[in-house]
Amino acid sequence: MAFFKKLKDRLFNSSSKLDEGLDAIVDDGGDGGETETPPPAAPPAQVPPPATPEEIPPPASEAPAPPPIEIPSGDPAPKAAPTPLEIPLDEGPPAAGTAQRGLLGRLLGREGAAQAPRRVLDDDMLEQLEELLITADMGVDTALRVTANMAEGRMGKRLSALEIKELLAREIARIMEPVARPMPLYPRKPQVVLVVGVNGSGKTTTIGKLASQFKAAGKTVVIAAGDTFRAAAVEQLQIWGERAGVPVLTAPAGSDPASLAWDAMAQAERDGTDLLMIDTAGRLQNRADLMEELAKIVRVIRKKDPTAPHNTLLVLDATTGQNALSQVETFQKLADVSGLVMTKLDGTARGGVLVALADKFGLPIHAIGVGEQIDDLSPFDPEEFAAALTGLDPK
Repeated sequence: MAFFKKLKDRLFNSSSKLDEGLDAIVDDGGDGGETETPPPAAPPAQVPPPATPEEIPPPASEAPAPPPIEIPSGDPAPKAAPTPLEIPLDEGPPAAGTAQRGLLGRLLGREGAAQAPRRVLDDDMLEQLEELLITADMGVDTALRVTANMAEGRMGKRLSALEIKELLAREIARIMEPVARPMPLYPRKPQVVLVVGVNGSGKTTTIGKLASQFKAAGKTVVIAAGDTFRAAAVEQLQIWGERAGVPVLTAPAGSDPASLAWDAMAQAERDGTDLLMIDTAGRLQNRADLMEELAKIVRVIRKKDPTAPHNTLLVLDATTGQNALSQVETFQKLADVSGLVMTKLDGTARGGVLVALADKFGLPIHAIGVGEQIDDLSPFDPEEFAAALTGLDPK
């Protein structure tokens, strides 16, 4: 739950964008929430008497007629006819697991459910939903699929913004559930984990965070600094190695990274190391020479162990948006990517790209990162992510 709070707080850009957008869509064609069902007949107690008390005073032997029922502002509404799909306000705080209103709703205060604007779910509303999801980098195909599923069996119904957010969160979680899997661990020693990605995607920090977590789980870990052409990258990895308490193997500047990978595997075998994590130089997916260098590292590793690398993690920067899709396609061809790690979700208003990746590729999403601290990487939880993205509280 602590990580969810951090995720939700740092997904402010994404969640507030969707939250406000969904509220705006409902407000654009809302009806004030009073037309879901015909209004109930007025209670007998509220029917005005045929004459005023001044004209016909009550008999002395009888008590005065009860005045019409008045509901002071903020008091619970009468239980006589709660609107369908809504909860009367006198029911007390919602039970654990009940979805709450998003950021905008909390800022405006908890209003009665009957006061929430509603809008008929029609083709115009669906088109607005699709456009909103596309701007959140969910992609055209995924946005169309999500909105179609949301609309199934609900066309013509009046929905509040909260109900739409809950439907959206449910669809996002459904897409993400099959890909939410931790990185598998194998009995083979060393288990070789190759970490790839473009420049600035967060590979180095991800390696340090993963190494720290594996060590905390009782595994022996060693890191190979395969970005031999950038001294700053090696130094940064050494800093993270010190934080995680794991050794970092290096080579002279300008050395062949494939040669370092071979030597690191040999040492890890001698030492009986559980996990060998190999960093690689950041490379753009459209640079053929750099991508060939990565392919060479994979070939050399497989000469040492035909089953290696046992995991190939592609680290993606959430701020790159739809460009992440082309990165996955390219790296998957050259390095046989086995799983994804998404970083910098705290720095983007387009967190929906992770939904598009899951929908298109179906690759396991092992972890997500929302900061620079060593504990800012967590296993991917689809329901928590969906709730944070749409501005809801976790179930």
